[in-house]
This record gives sequence, structure tokens and C-alpha cells, in this order.
Amino acid sequence: MPSFHNDATLPHPGFPGSHLAVDEDYVHLSGLTAADIQGSEAVLGDVGEETRWIMRRLVHLLASVDCTLADAVRVTVHLTDLDEAEAMDAAYADFFTPPNFPARTCVEVRRLLGGASIEITLTARRPTKDKAPR
Repeated sequence: MPSFHNDATLPHPGFPGSHLAVDEDYVHLSGLTAADIQGSEAVLGDVGEETRWIMRRLVHLLASVDCTLADAVRVTVHLTDLDEAEAMDAAYADFFTPPNFPARTCVEVRRLLGGASIEITLTARRPTKDKAPR
């Protein structure tokens, strides 16, 4: 049975949803933008900095359920301008140990809430202590 969590350091979702949905095997994180993070207003419009703010918060959210970015298996990136993908990639790559990157989709969207340039959604595999390594 999944459990649903909201992080106290983020505004409560303004939609019917949770920041994290956790089941026995996976952690599913809702899409996150820099506009969702208090104090990030100064970086809106700089895709690299928005990416760094989001990735740091994703690290925090994963840690709250005993996971790390090394457990990430799937990421979806929404950009308001695909011409900014290179700046996003440069910042994003700093959070992983090559060649261990999760599967990823990157798409262009017309706009994002709060005037953000990027939104990232992530799914991670929960580490298992009771099961044999896969």
C-alpha cells in the first residue's frame, strides 16, 4: 500500500497531490520547479541555476525516505525552451556519477507554474535491506 508525504519545507501542493508517493519498491516525486522553493525567486529565468535549486531539493526529498540520486531510475524534464537544454544538462549532470544516469525524457512545454523555466519529476528505486541484490 503506498504512503503519501508532503515536505514541510515546500509549500503544500496547490493541486490534489503529494510531494512524494512511496510504495514497497519505488519513490515517486511530483514535478518540482524552482518557483516551488522559497528563496529561489532570484534564479528564475536562469535554467542552470533553476536546475541546481531543483536538484538540491530532490536530494533532500529523497533523503527523507532513505534514498539518494543514485537510486533514481527515471526522470522527466520539462523545459519552456529546448534551446536551454545544454545549460540544464550541464547543471543536471553534476548531480550524478557518470555513467550512472537514470533514464530520462526531456520535453518542451509552453509554460510552467510560477514563471519557472524547468520542472523535474523523478522516480527512484527504494534500497532493499531484506532482498538479495539484483
